Amino acid sequence: MPETNGQVHSAILGLHAQTSLHPGSGTALGTVDLPVQRERHTLWPTIPGSALKGVLRDACRDHVKAEHGGDRAKANRENRRLTAAFGPPTESAAEHAGALSVTDARLLAFPVRSLKGVFAWVTCPAVLERLARDLALGHTSGLDEWKIPQVKRDNVVVPGDDCPCLHEATHVVLEEFVFERAATSSDEVAGWVARHLLSDTPAFSATRERFCRCLLVLHDEDFTHFARHATEIVARVGLEIETKTVKDGALFYEEFLPPESLFYALVLAHDARGQSGPDTSAAAVLKFLSSVIPPFLQVGANETTGKGYCATRLFPLGGAK
Repeated sequence: MPETNGQVHSAILGLHAQTSLHPGSGTALGTVDLPVQRERHTLWPTIPGSALKGVLRDACRDHVKAEHGGDRAKANRENRRLTAAFGPPTESAAEHAGALSVTDARLLAFPVRSLKGVFAWVTCPAVLERLARDLALGHTSGLDEWKIPQVKRDNVVVPGDDCPCLHEATHVVLEEFVFERAATSSDEVAGWVARHLLSDTPAFSATRERFCRCLLVLHDEDFTHFARHATEIVARVGLEIETKTVKDGALFYEEFLPPESLFYALVLAHDARGQSGPDTSAAAVLKFLSSVIPPFLQVGANETTGKGYCATRLFPLGGAK
C-alpha cells in the first residue's frame, strides 16, 4: 500500500432542490408518519453524508460504465478511479477505504412564502457562522468577501432596496409574520452564495439574479420556526383496486422540504488508499469527481414520483497539507 503525504483537497457541493425533497428519517410516533431527517440539536433539516455519498457513487458509476461495456456491476468492481474515490464494492470493503469524505448536507437557505415577491429564501447568523467554519475546514474563507449580518428578533436583513419582498420599503411579510427591515444589508452574502453554490449554467442565470435580491437574514429563532414548521405535509393513501376506497391502515402523512431549498456539503479528497499511480492523488480524485458529477442528482425517497431532484454545483476550495 502506498504511503500518503497527508495532502487534502476540498470542494463545496451545493444542492438546490428543484422538486420537493424527502431525506427521510424512517417512521415516527407523531402526527407525521414519515418526517424528514433533522439535526438533533437544532431540528434543522439535513441530508446524511452516507446517503449523499451513495448518491454520488451511483452517479459516477453511471458515468464510467461505458468504459466497461455498459456493465454497471463491472464498473463498480474494476474502475480504478471509482474505487479510488469511493472504495471497493461492499463485498471487498475491508480492503481499503475510499479517498473521498462527504459531510452531511446542511441547510443554508429555506424558501418561505412572501406577501410580496411570491417567496424569499431565508437564512440566519447561526447558519452563516457554521458555513464560515466549514469553509475554514475546507481550507478557504468566505469572510474575505462577506461579513455575517446581525439581526434582532422580528427584524429582517434584506439585500438592498430592489428586494421584491419589501412592503412599503420598511417591512417584509413572511407567511403570517411581519418583520421590520434592519439597517444592514445581506447583498455580499447573497452574491457569494449565488456565485459558488447555485448552478452556473445559463438556465439558472435568472435564478442566481433573483437569489441575490431575495436572500433574507432573520434572527436565529425566527429562521428555526420556518425550518421546523414551514415544510410540506402530504397525505398519502393506498386504494382498494375494486372499490377505489382507502385500504385499512393505508392513509399516512409524509413530510417534504419545499422546492428551492438550498443545502451544502463539504467534499474532502485524500490521496487514494490501496492504490498508486498518477490518478490516485488527492487532486486527481477531486478532479475525477468534478468531471463526472451530473448537473442534477436525485436525493431521498420517491424518485418515481419526481421527488428529490437537485441541481448541483461543485466548487473547488483548495488544498492543504
